[in-house]
Amino acid sequence: MDYSLVLTHGAGSNRDAPLLQALDSAFQRVGWEVFRINLAFREKRPSGPPFPAEAQRDRDGLHEAVTRARQSGASNIYLGGHSYGGRQCSILASESPDLVSGLLLLSYPLHPPGHPDRLRTAHFPNLHTQSLFVHGSRDPFGSDDELRSALKLIPARTSLVTIEGAGHDLASRSASRLNQVAEEIVASFLEFLR
Repeated sequence: MDYSLVLTHGAGSNRDAPLLQALDSAFQRVGWEVFRINLAFREKRPSGPPFPAEAQRDRDGLHEAVTRARQSGASNIYLGGHSYGGRQCSILASESPDLVSGLLLLSYPLHPPGHPDRLRTAHFPNLHTQSLFVHGSRDPFGSDDELRSALKLIPARTSLVTIEGAGHDLASRSASRLNQVAEEIVASFLEFLR
């Protein structure tokens, strides 16, 4: 396949999160190969949050997954993640700017809920990889305006897609809504890459 996406989960989930499964299917329908992976902290234990001191291991695991995807023969490799996973993808891309062709960042956790003064953007000025951010309009980890302002720190091409009415999970528990959101994300990403 010409296009591959390495896709990972947030802090409270794993590679089988419903959103990731829906995205996997939606990307496969347009001919992409998807590698859904567990981050290192989730491989270590089945539940519980990541440890900040071990975040480098999570990024090392992402790097290894990209290497495996490249060995599968794909010429265009992208990296994506939900929340914490997306943050680790963006940090990895800021450290290794030629690693992937672009980023798909779902519900980027711009700041902890209720703490807009604790921005997670220190690496943004070093992020030279084109990035599509997908955000729920009701996400407590950052408002649309806060995200738009933060994206100005990134010296690469960026875009923001807002899923109206969605929270941090981007979709309700309804399977039909989840599939609809996944299709919207895939269509937006393909349009962004044109």
